[in-house]
Amino acid sequence: MNGIDWYAARAAGVVAYALLTSGVLLGVLLAGRARLPRWPAFAVTDVHRFLSLLTGVFIVLHVYALILDRYAHVSIATVLIPGATSYRPFWVALGTVAVELLAAVAVSNLLRKRLGHARWRRIHYLTFVVWIAATAHGIGAGTDASSGWLRMLYVVSVGSVAAALTWRIGRAAVIPAPAPARRARGG
Repeated sequence: MNGIDWYAARAAGVVAYALLTSGVLLGVLLAGRARLPRWPAFAVTDVHRFLSLLTGVFIVLHVYALILDRYAHVSIATVLIPGATSYRPFWVALGTVAVELLAAVAVSNLLRKRLGHARWRRIHYLTFVVWIAATAHGIGAGTDASSGWLRMLYVVSVGSVAAALTWRIGRAAVIPAPAPARRARGG
C-alpha cells in the first residue's frame, strides 16, 4: 500500500504542472501586451511572478515527497541526473531536465538587469521547453496519466497554451514590437 508521501508527491506534481501552465499562459499574455479588464499590467506581472515562485515550491514538494516515499525508491542522484532511474527513465529524465532548465530561467530572472533584456528574453524562452518537457513527463511518467480528469487537464493545458501562442504570434505579425529604450546619457 502506498503512503501519504506517494499521494503528496502525485498531488504536488499535478499542482506544479497546473501552476506552470498558468504561468506560461500569463507570460504569453504579458509578452503580447494583452489588456485584461480591471487588471493593470503591473498586477498581471506580479501574479506571473507569484505563479512562477509557487510553481517552484510545488516542484520542490513533488520531489521531496518522492524522496521520502519508500515505494518510489527515488534518491538524490535520480533527482539530479537525467536517466538515472529505472522507472520509465526517459519520461522521468524529461522531468529532471525540466526542473534544471526552470532553475536556469529562475537564475536568469535574478540576473535580469545584468544580462540585459534581449539575453534574458532568449533565456526566458526556455520556459516553453520546460513546459513541453513537463507535459511529456506527466503523461509518460505519471501514474495517474490515464485517468480522465488528468487527461482533461493535459488537453485543456495544451489547447490553452497553443491558443495563446497562436494569438501571440498573430499579434506580433500585426503589431510591431516597440523600439528598445535608449539610456539617457549624463552630461
